[in-house]
Amino acid sequence: MGRLAGKVAIITGAAMGMGASEAKLFAKEGAKVIATDVQVESLNQMVREIRADGGDAVALKHDVTSEEEWKSVIAEAVRQYGKVDVLVNNAGVASPKTIANMEMAEWNKIMDINLNGCVIGMKYVIPEMQKVGGGSIINISSIGGIVGMAGTSPYTAAKGALRVLSKSAAVEYGKDRIRVNSLHPGIVVTPMTLPSMEEGGAIPYYQTYTQLPYFGEPEDIAYGALYLASDESRFMTGAELVIDGGWTAL
Repeated sequence: MGRLAGKVAIITGAAMGMGASEAKLFAKEGAKVIATDVQVESLNQMVREIRADGGDAVALKHDVTSEEEWKSVIAEAVRQYGKVDVLVNNAGVASPKTIANMEMAEWNKIMDINLNGCVIGMKYVIPEMQKVGGGSIINISSIGGIVGMAGTSPYTAAKGALRVLSKSAAVEYGKDRIRVNSLHPGIVVTPMTLPSMEEGGAIPYYQTYTQLPYFGEPEDIAYGALYLASDESRFMTGAELVIDGGWTAL
């Protein structure tokens, strides 16, 4: 307990899945959490659960593709808590498309949410972190940002770009004590992955590449994010934390 005591963390895509687990764990470890999402009802319920458990959190409706909404979220975090120490760029959407069967509008949507939304968040949170002498940015990428995956080219392209962007930002802002790392989940059972697992018949494919005899749970990723957010990882920046059940070990 208390691994994030005194820290203020913004977590996007926090209504459910990995984002919700991160928000709950961060609050349990002492962080003041600004939880954001476009799914307002689920987000509000998640924040009520945090508060009922004694945590400190607020829920904010937030479209990560909107520059103005990013400015508003960060301003509200500073207004309520005085600073921002941690940003978890968790919001994202899946993309079961190949290059030849996608429309460019679909490509642009995936890039806007999975990549551009992270860029905007970093652009506006970095000056706040500079004011307080540092911070930690955690960009939730994917194993698809490291290795190729069939049938999801727009998604992997965005996640791969986010991986390298994290490294560049780490180089640019290390002197300001701002750490930027990417976190790469493997197959994690969440509301976003369940449709492809249950209806798309992807479970045998996922099992082939996952070396452990089980898939990940949101909490498995949340604990990795907790480490990157905490001072325990103070000498870690520009790195990739892979939590994938052995997928990329092949």
